Amino acid sequence: MALPAISLIGIPTDQHSSFLRGPAQAPAAIRAALASPHGNSATERGTEIGHDFHIIDCGDVAISEDAGDDDRIRAAITACPGPLIALGGDHAISFPVVETLARRHGAFDILHFDAHPDLYDELDGNRRSHASPFARIMEGGHARRLVQVGIRTLNQHCREQAARFGVEIIEARHFRDDWRPHFDRPLYVSIDIDSLDPAFAPGVSHHEPGGLTVRQIVDILLDLKTPIIGGDVVELNPTRDINGMTAVVAAKLVKELAAAMAANPAA
Repeated sequence: MALPAISLIGIPTDQHSSFLRGPAQAPAAIRAALASPHGNSATERGTEIGHDFHIIDCGDVAISEDAGDDDRIRAAITACPGPLIALGGDHAISFPVVETLARRHGAFDILHFDAHPDLYDELDGNRRSHASPFARIMEGGHARRLVQVGIRTLNQHCREQAARFGVEIIEARHFRDDWRPHFDRPLYVSIDIDSLDPAFAPGVSHHEPGGLTVRQIVDILLDLKTPIIGGDVVELNPTRDINGMTAVVAAKLVKELAAAMAANPAA
């Protein structure tokens, strides 16, 4: 029997970042950490890359930093077989990725780890800002349910947007180690590295203290029991990293998300 295969695709763009650039360098940094001999191919599920499932690297989207990039992302995602993990890049990539997968699968649920809700209608006049992808996703009807975890920057506008779209938010102040989400539809998992406390992930553009631990996110991934059709790991900024430690964290989350996908295949 053929092993499950998870597609990996890099989307090296940060043109919609609002504060600092640098996440465009992240796909290369994450791949280097995944390939580094400092670790091995084992995941915490007890499965191993190459033994129990494959990760198929589809390369990087050819980004031009112009209005055509969303179409380039859509075309590249369409060409990737099976479940996939997109490596950002800034969080703006989630919109065309989710939009494309929704065309394939129909609307699904989203589990979103972040310090920020990314629900702005626009930021600094940019409706494609990395602060706005989930507003675009919910407007388009691409997700039936959006559950956000680790949020700790809710302003009035984003609270109003969350109410408008029926978003379920587990703020960091309310999160408890035994919290687990329950889904009854196929799932997309979006992991913004700044969902983590900066103590665990300093290599991000927006340091927001009071965040999640790596252990907490991994434990949630380990307990997922619904088909996972896609996901992304975004907002690593290698220019802010220390000794590559945040890239290693991102690589671990990629491995554990891929293992969760292999264990929970979509029909």
